[in-house]
Amino acid sequence: MNKALVPVRASGQAQAGRSDIARLARLLSVHAPHDGSFELCVPGVHALRASRPNTELVHGLHRPALCIIAQGAKTVLLGEDIYEYDPTRMLIFSVDLPIAAQVKLASPSAPYLCFRLDLDTHRVAELVTKVYPNGTPRVHDSRAAYLAQASEAIIDASARLLELMAQPVEAPLLAPLVVDEILIRLLRSSVGGRLAQFGHTESNAHRVARAVSWVRDNFTQPLRVEALAELAHMSASSLHQHFKSVTSMSPLQYQKALRLQEARMLMISTGMDANLASRRVGYLSASQFSREYARFFGDAPTRDISRLRGADPANVSFVQ
Repeated sequence: MNKALVPVRASGQAQAGRSDIARLARLLSVHAPHDGSFELCVPGVHALRASRPNTELVHGLHRPALCIIAQGAKTVLLGEDIYEYDPTRMLIFSVDLPIAAQVKLASPSAPYLCFRLDLDTHRVAELVTKVYPNGTPRVHDSRAAYLAQASEAIIDASARLLELMAQPVEAPLLAPLVVDEILIRLLRSSVGGRLAQFGHTESNAHRVARAVSWVRDNFTQPLRVEALAELAHMSASSLHQHFKSVTSMSPLQYQKALRLQEARMLMISTGMDANLASRRVGYLSASQFSREYARFFGDAPTRDISRLRGADPANVSFVQ
């Protein structure tokens, strides 16, 4: 597996950085008073808390978002790539991605606390033209998940956004301005070019994002790569190459991950048996479903679901 890491902040910035992140942690602990994910009064703004580490990987579909850990640490797996982050790094997702995640550092006295801002891709595209009026910078890495140094300016803006949550009259007026500030600072950061390419309609990343959206919305349907390539205005071979570059998996692998995650959720939440769940998500062969499920989750469906139904809910529900 490939480990995605970035350098931590310089020592001269450490004291200010600790102060900013401590402020963000205090605000998150108010908005997330117990374990779970809390969507706040401004749509797309979330506070997340976990008081103990996950004992195993938790699977789910992560939407485009900026994630900043104010306390604790987490590991995210995407295909063969590993992303480890903590208060020194922030993680950005540019498209919907099926991931596996594990909170690695958390305790009742020092819980994992995370700020998440869902990214409005249409708004990002609008701001790209203002931040880069002469065209977006060239980038050599088009992966849709990436780590960056936790900028003090972005942490400060995120804290101010959380502070607005206690002001119900001002929040609807001022929060969009602070969100725009965060997006602009992201676009102007060292990873801004990578985010910008998903907002540039003529880029390969944007074309792949359209294909990703189609697979996400139609994952139960048979996947014809040629038709998907036509939707993305690419050749089949070019789509395959760029799709894997962006998502770390092929279109068929991406579809399979969505199908298996959905089937697992159906079996856990509704009591549906494996045969019915496999048909519900688009499998025609129960034996193929069982084989692929065991490879993906490490155990056969029946044994896996039996174990999960008696497990700690923190290791079943998807904690972002």
